[in-house]
Amino acid sequence: MATIRIKDLLIRTYIGFNPEELVNKQDVIINIKIEVDVPSSALQNDEPDGIYDYKKVTKRIIHFVQEGRFKLLEVLTRQILDIIMEDSLVNSARVEVDKPHALRFAESVSVEMEDFKIQ
Repeated sequence: MATIRIKDLLIRTYIGFNPEELVNKQDVIINIKIEVDVPSSALQNDEPDGIYDYKKVTKRIIHFVQEGRFKLLEVLTRQILDIIMEDSLVNSARVEVDKPHALRFAESVSVEMEDFKIQ
């Protein structure tokens, strides 16, 4: 098994339900941890056959977030997690989404969610 981490993925999207948030995109910062199986043949042959494609899922997440409109950080976080969990090679994943400057005296607010496949 291997752990893949995607760190500080910065994307602009519509997030929130206040009037100004409905018309202005804001930054969100996404951190992802994915536990995947790695085929022994890939390790022996140094070939990508059967390897989890983190570039592909990252592109999918970027498109989904950029094109979406979300009122709740919790909903955005869960939907990103659902995208990751669709792949059969994923055993578990954790997603944290930060909304910088959401509170006056805080650097950011974040929501973190985790999911596991029953084995």
